[in-house]
Formats: sequence, structure tokens, C-alpha cells
Amino acid sequence: MNGLVLSTLFTSYSHSTPKVEKWLLWQSQTPPYYKSNDLVEHEKQLWGTTVVTDVTQAEMTVFPAQGNNTGVAVVILPGGGYEVEAIYHEGFDVAKVLAHKGITAAVLKYRLPNPKSSNSPELVPITDVRKALSFLREQAPRFDINPGKVGVLGFSAGSHLATVASVHLSENSQENPNFSMLIYGVTKLNKENQQWLQDTLYHRPLTAQEVSYNTLLNHVDVNIPPAFLVHAMDDDTCHYTESTSYAEALQKNRVPTELHLFATGSHGFGTGHEEHGTDQWLTLAVNWLTRLTIH
Repeated sequence: MNGLVLSTLFTSYSHSTPKVEKWLLWQSQTPPYYKSNDLVEHEKQLWGTTVVTDVTQAEMTVFPAQGNNTGVAVVILPGGGYEVEAIYHEGFDVAKVLAHKGITAAVLKYRLPNPKSSNSPELVPITDVRKALSFLREQAPRFDINPGKVGVLGFSAGSHLATVASVHLSENSQENPNFSMLIYGVTKLNKENQQWLQDTLYHRPLTAQEVSYNTLLNHVDVNIPPAFLVHAMDDDTCHYTESTSYAEALQKNRVPTELHLFATGSHGFGTGHEEHGTDQWLTLAVNWLTRLTIH
């Protein structure tokens, strides 16, 4: 199994979800771009939820499809500004719903970009995402997955990461998503977003080449995978035009796209809330996936 190590997930999940599995992506080798450090991963309370920080070892928690398996699989990328990861409300909680709908959902706890643990922190998250996508395809028989229907689902910074994986495709097709689901994410490189990337992903000023690389809308073409986008119009952290601009760019290239805007909901609503109507997005997403034709 290419050195990947399997273990059962925390006891708290064993009674509510069947045979949830946790995999260490880089167990048999030194992770790419890693350097020795004294960081200790830990959870804390932030934004009214539990987040994990100081992540230096990538893990993927797989929730196998239940009931009528659709053959679809998705790597879930929690948000957190590249500083923490909202691993529960933008990770495990979402995975449980998708698994119940017949979709294999794998929550990726990607390594956070930190100069203390990497000499190239900006390359760490995307490398983990690509490894996770290839891993799911390698394990397709185990989870009854269609290797041609493996995508990414990201929230906020995780959505930015999913967009990078979709726009800048790897030369190894096994590392690329067949579709993307982008929830209140970032696609533009305005002044504020450039400063954010410099502060939390690169930990230094961007070079001219990196500015071009991160101007994601300029790299959209016919090869980009289909996308499903969700945003609240009162989001004051990531403006809803981050989603509408990407959707327009995809439409111009005739890439299948579906966009849902909610009047209210703010930022970071996870699985959604009934009072805003944002609790509908997962049902809409599953419906989109069942209708999506992937070539």
C-alpha cells in the first residue's frame, strides 16, 4: 500500500459512522519540503468551533460511502486561513453527510505552511492535496471508487487550495481533481489577498512569477475541471465576487459550472444553517454530482 499506514479513527466516531479509517500520507518517507521542528499539533477553540493548528504530519480520514455507493469520492479541505484547520465543522461533519449520500468522503488534515517546519512552506499544502488525490485512486478497489470521479471540496482557504489544484494541474493526472466544489473561497489576487498569501502561505513577499502564478483567474482554460460554487452575499471575509468571477471565467471556457448564492449566511457556515437557507447547499451539491458528466 505504498507505505501508507492504516488505523481506526478516534473512538468518538466509531459508534456513529461505519469503519472510518485514518491514513498517514507520508508514513514511510520524509514528507516533501519538511524540516525538523519542535511544533506540537494541538486543538483549540476559535470562531466558536474546534480547530487544529501546528499540523506537520498530513493525515486523511476516510468516511466510506454508505448505502447506494455512487462511486464518487471527494477530498475535503477544511478552511482556516492557512493558519489553522476547522477540521470538524468544515471536515468531519461534512464527510458524514456525504458518506450517508453514497459518496466516499476523505477529510485531509494537510500540513500547515510554517517556516519552522519547511523551507518552502508555500509548496506544502498543494503537495499534500495531490498526494491525497492519488492515494484515493490507488485505493479505489478498497472503497469502491470510480477513479474518474475523484474531486476536491474546499472551504475558505481550503477552497483557495482546491482552486489552485484545479487551475495548476499536475503533470501526473492521478494527482488532479475530476471536479471541484468551492465553498466561500478565494480566487482573486487583489491587494488584500496578496498580503494574506504573503503572511500565511509564503511567509515572504511574492516574486513577480509568483504573482502571476497566483492570479488564478488568468489561468482558467478549457482544461479546468467542472466546479460547484457556494457563497453568502453578506460574507465580509471572502467577498461573494470571488465565486462569481471564477464561475464567469469557467463559463467563458465552456467548463460545466454551477453557482449558488445565499442572501445571508456570512462566512464559515460549514454544513449550513436553516435560518439562512445555507443548510441546502450539501443537498444541491450531491444533486450536481449525480448529474455531472465527467469526460
